[in-house]
Amino acid sequence: MNRAGCGPSQRLRALAALAGAALLSALWLLWLLGSTPVGVPVPPPTLVILVWHWPFTDRPPELPSNTCISYGVARCHLSTDHSLLASADAVVFHHRELQTQRARLPLASRPRGQPWVWASMESPSHTHGLGRLGGIFNWVLSYRQDSDIFVPYGRLEPHEGPVPPLPAKKRVAAWVVSNFQERQRRVQLYRQLAPHLQVDVFGRASRKPLCASCLLPAVARYLFYLSFENSQHRDYITEKFWRNALAAGTVPVVLGPPRATYEAFTPADAFVHVDDFGTAQELASFLVGMNESRYRHYLAWRARLRVRLFEDWRERFCAICTRYPHLPRGQVYEDLKGWFQA
Repeated sequence: MNRAGCGPSQRLRALAALAGAALLSALWLLWLLGSTPVGVPVPPPTLVILVWHWPFTDRPPELPSNTCISYGVARCHLSTDHSLLASADAVVFHHRELQTQRARLPLASRPRGQPWVWASMESPSHTHGLGRLGGIFNWVLSYRQDSDIFVPYGRLEPHEGPVPPLPAKKRVAAWVVSNFQERQRRVQLYRQLAPHLQVDVFGRASRKPLCASCLLPAVARYLFYLSFENSQHRDYITEKFWRNALAAGTVPVVLGPPRATYEAFTPADAFVHVDDFGTAQELASFLVGMNESRYRHYLAWRARLRVRLFEDWRERFCAICTRYPHLPRGQVYEDLKGWFQA
C-alpha cells in the first residue's frame, strides 16, 4: 500500500497557517496588555488654571505641581505663565488689578470657548469699573453665597478634643481699624457707643498698630470685639469676624449683613448683632451688664466647633478645580455690575 507523502507546496501552506495563527495570538495578547481593565475608571486629566495676575503683588508665589494637593485638591495645576493662555482650562482675573489697570484682558488672544473667572473678595463699595466688564466672564469667585466658586473668609468645622484655653478677660471691648472715615456707618456707630462703652482702638487709625502675630493675643484679653465691616453688603463677612473675633476667642459684636446671614454660618448665640438694639446706648448697656454665665453661653460653640480661615489665594484658586465639573458651560455675566451690586 502506497502512503502519499506531503509535497513542498503543502508544507509551505501549513507553515504559513501556523505563522498567521501565531501572529494573531501575539496581536491579541498585546491588545489585552494594553487595554484598560473593564470597570476601572480612567482618571480625569489635570486641570490647568491660569492666574493672569496674582492678587496685590507683581511677585507671585512659587506654584509647584503639588500646590493644590496640599489643600486637598488633586489634579489641579495653578500657573501664572501667560504662554499657557491657549491651552489653559480656565483663566482667572483678580479685579483689583483690572481696576487699577495693572493687568489687561487678553481679549484678542482668547481661545474660543475658554472659561474666564472674575475673582474678588472686596465689597461692592470698594469695587469699581465693573460696567466695562459685561459679557466677558463666565464664572465668579467671591464671598457671595451665590457665586459659581463660593469662597468665604472662614467657616466653622466640627472639632473633637480639649477646648483651647482662653486668657483671662481684663478689658471690655477692642476694635482694630485702619480705614477710619466719618462717613462710614461703623465710625458713626463707634462715636455713639464710645460715651457708654469702654472701647480700646488699635490700628493705623489710632496710631496703635498691632503686628500680625500680636493681634489675636491682644484681642483675646477682651470680652468683646467690634466686628464692624467697612460697608454693609450681601454676604460680606470678612476676617474682622472670623479671625479677629472668633479665632481670637472673644465675642464679636457685628455690623454687616442681616442677622440671618451670620446665622447661615455660625450659631445664633455666637455673636451679638447691632441690629437687635434700638440705639447704641441700649447695645452698650447690654454688653456692660452681661453676667459671667451668659457670657460663657456665647462661647459654648467652642466645645464642638473650630474656626477654619481661608486667607491664602492659592487655596481660593484651587477651589476652581473642585467646582469645575459642576459649573455651567456657556454661561456669561452680561451685567456683572448689576449682579454684584444686587
